Amino acid sequence: MRVVGNGVGVVGVLMRIGTRKSTMALAQTEDIARQLSVAASELDVEIVKFETIGDRDQTSKLLRHGGKGGAFVEEIRAAVTAGRLHAAMHSLKDMPGNEDTPGLVIGATLARDPPTDALVVRPGVTLEAMKASRGKGFKIGTNAVRRAAYARRLFPDVEIIHFRGAADTRIRKLDNNEMQRLPGGGEVGPADALIMARSGLERVGFATRIAHDFTVREMLPAAGQGIVAVECAATDWRTRQYLALIDDPRAHLCADAEREVLWVLNGHCNSPIAAYAEIDGMRMTLTASALDETGGSFIEVRRDGPADRPRELGRAVGLDLLDQGAGAIIARTRPAI
Repeated sequence: MRVVGNGVGVVGVLMRIGTRKSTMALAQTEDIARQLSVAASELDVEIVKFETIGDRDQTSKLLRHGGKGGAFVEEIRAAVTAGRLHAAMHSLKDMPGNEDTPGLVIGATLARDPPTDALVVRPGVTLEAMKASRGKGFKIGTNAVRRAAYARRLFPDVEIIHFRGAADTRIRKLDNNEMQRLPGGGEVGPADALIMARSGLERVGFATRIAHDFTVREMLPAAGQGIVAVECAATDWRTRQYLALIDDPRAHLCADAEREVLWVLNGHCNSPIAAYAEIDGMRMTLTASALDETGGSFIEVRRDGPADRPRELGRAVGLDLLDQGAGAIIARTRPAI
């Protein structure tokens, strides 16, 4: 972190934060910069934009690039490790939860945005029609195994199609009846609806397009969904002190519990695993599930415990899922690269 002067004797501190170039990622990073500037007036935040491999390749399944971690996180992390950045912004659900990153720590988690998923429909399509037909004849686009599995439970006859891209790009394709290119060639679609994160839709100004908000009982969120994380070098104590100013303790506790489930299950960010923690006073309730992509095999566990011991609760829930057969579900439904 560099100390800089403005030429009139006033000294400030420059923090460089890396982020993806997508509209949503930039909005999230600008929010971090705003919060840091309010918390520490001497701090000047420079946003450094990265076009990651996941942004450049909008067709392939993410596992080809090592999941969301390899596609969206790895290159920015490398810049932090090399000292070119002081910190990096990530959507927590994109960060692998089944592996450590030597030398890096999460210095801050922002207050959680709505963690739920939402349905966006093409003009002329209604949720009522989808419910009446149980999804028969409709195509829903998503790239997430978890969302696909829950959608098949809610709409048993729906056709799930591979659909990737930035939030605004996906909605444009939806509205224009555009086909989606498939990995290895060919096309699929057009989609009649998309399942997307409500928080992402809000950040890019498309909340009015939501036709239905799925409750957490209908579609349990991904671990960390709705939480923005800021990662930095473990030994960069000055950056860690600044990031601690914007850390939300409740979000941090929930993140620790949910990510511990991923750790126990050895699940990457696109595994058919869901986890969601809620805090009420001094108690935390954690619900987690594992399900196959057809929606046929479904295991859910719910436990509560002290809110200040989130990893213990996450470990207990993860072990319960393994005892009930979650390991076999995850192994056989892991998408092919």
